[in-house]
Amino acid sequence: MALSKSSNTYGRTSWEDSEFPILCPTCLGDNPYVRMMKEKFGSECKICVRPFTTFRWCPGARMRFKKTEICQTCAKLKNVCQTCLLDLEYGLPIQVRDQALNIKDNIAKSDVNKEYFIQNAEKQLSATDSGVPGIAGGSGKAHPPSDLLMKLARTAPYYRRNLPHICSFWVKGECKRGEECPYRHEKPTDPDDPLADQNIKDRYYGTNDPVAEKLMRRAATLPRLDPPEDKSITTLYVGNIGEKMLEKELRDHFYQYGEIRSITIVSRQQCAFVTYVTRSAAELAAEGTFNKLIIQNRRLVIRWGKSQGKQNVPGTTSAEGTTRFEPVPGLPRALPHPEELEHNFFNLAQPTNSFPTASYSQYAPTYPMQAAPPPANPAPNQAPPPPLPGFLADGPAGIHYPSQDPTRLGAINKTRQT
Repeated sequence: MALSKSSNTYGRTSWEDSEFPILCPTCLGDNPYVRMMKEKFGSECKICVRPFTTFRWCPGARMRFKKTEICQTCAKLKNVCQTCLLDLEYGLPIQVRDQALNIKDNIAKSDVNKEYFIQNAEKQLSATDSGVPGIAGGSGKAHPPSDLLMKLARTAPYYRRNLPHICSFWVKGECKRGEECPYRHEKPTDPDDPLADQNIKDRYYGTNDPVAEKLMRRAATLPRLDPPEDKSITTLYVGNIGEKMLEKELRDHFYQYGEIRSITIVSRQQCAFVTYVTRSAAELAAEGTFNKLIIQNRRLVIRWGKSQGKQNVPGTTSAEGTTRFEPVPGLPRALPHPEELEHNFFNLAQPTNSFPTASYSQYAPTYPMQAAPPPANPAPNQAPPPPLPGFLADGPAGIHYPSQDPTRLGAINKTRQT
């Protein structure tokens, strides 16, 4: 609603004129050379219903045009973006921020009180000449940070929010523009989805915001970092540090929780290991940084380190600490004892009596064959020995090749039989 100053002079001094909008990085877009169209007193504020200077721009390629929705005075009172009405510091809805910081604002909502309240707030803002919110009982940087806000806060712009709207003609199968259509050719979401019904005033006043309710449900199910049972572990794993993270930056943040023994940075895997002197300091650091630590606009991953003596290796570990590996199938059985090969040089399969027949009785051993003694009685509390793998217990008698036959090698003369 563009109004001329000569046509209506009532309250003209309260109209807002600005040179640049208050925007979040997501709404501004990734183009550093963005061009904006400025219209002086081009529209009414959706909150205080005062004419203000509007801005319109395209945040990027294949994105929809965006414009400012509320005036700068209302944006400063809540420390929000003029377009998306999300918090400028955390990128979260006002309802989530106020609930996390336990803030109760006193912004007027009726038409008469709203106009009076906005005029007084604008005078205070102009007198202090600072955009710091909180003058009217609002929130923002005047309050200490909250753990919940640090966990839910966005660390990078979400440009997908700038995509065009869905083409209603394409949904009905009547769009004839094809690739030239400036709208998205995608199926719409469920109409019963609460996210499909969002109100700008509910977003600003922090009441009945479906996006805020979704984030609060997500916050209730956030994972926790429980300390390990091994009290000797005092090392924290720090992931997603990037390639430009320095040891000084990690030390400057982690030293506040206790004395640090060492910091090891693994550049190839973009992670680091912070070792504390005491276990209490490590637990305090894990509690204070899990899902909350942001350095160089990167949310770092915090985990507990693993004990060096209990690293996961292939196989299973026995009670004595030794590792048993799974047997490899297809291997031959174990080699026999040398005494068994005294008269069977090629490890051939023998008949039942395991010796040559009467014609080769000269090869029979002179000592009597005795069975192996039975194993000693195990102790009452001693566990039985583990069973042997299948390829050792019931495997073949041995690998036999025709060239191993003694009759073919001349060791036994078949013609000399009496």
